[in-house]
Amino acid sequence: MNKKLLSLYSLKFNPFSPEVPTSALWITPAIESFCWRIEQQIGEGGFVLATGEPGTGKSGALRILAERLGNLRDVVVGVLSRPQASLADFYRELGYLFSVPLSPHNRWAGAKALREKWLHHIESCLYRPVLLIDEAQEMTSLVFSELRLLSSVDLDSRCILTLVLAGDSPLGRPLGRSRTVAHC
Repeated sequence: MNKKLLSLYSLKFNPFSPEVPTSALWITPAIESFCWRIEQQIGEGGFVLATGEPGTGKSGALRILAERLGNLRDVVVGVLSRPQASLADFYRELGYLFSVPLSPHNRWAGAKALREKWLHHIESCLYRPVLLIDEAQEMTSLVFSELRLLSSVDLDSRCILTLVLAGDSPLGRPLGRSRTVAHC
């Protein structure tokens, strides 16, 4: 969109550009509620599922959420950029996001290092690290399974990660869910 057209409508940014600053995005009551609920959940950990049709604002809601959580003291937020990645690349990206040197050919040691880092973080500040995944419907079943195993300890009785999955409506099907947990 050219500057002349932007000034004609008194716009600072192209409203159709993905580079619109988060501060310029409209925050609906549903997005406000979604962000508030996640902020309350980071002390407990767990899974959040946000689904909807393409273009309904899921990515925008995640951008707003990432900014809000990033402004909170002691909250560590990672944003997975390649949900369609292989399991080895998934581990590489997690290592990068959470500053843990990982060797993708040794998943056991990688999982152990990540979980130790997350547990240390929880002990020091009581918040769970947060992992945001947009376009989660592109993830493989192996990566979904690995996330489930990574995110809990003590025989699945304790969550050590807050995982926010956002994707198109078909995302709920592979997860065995027919009901949407959060809709933006």
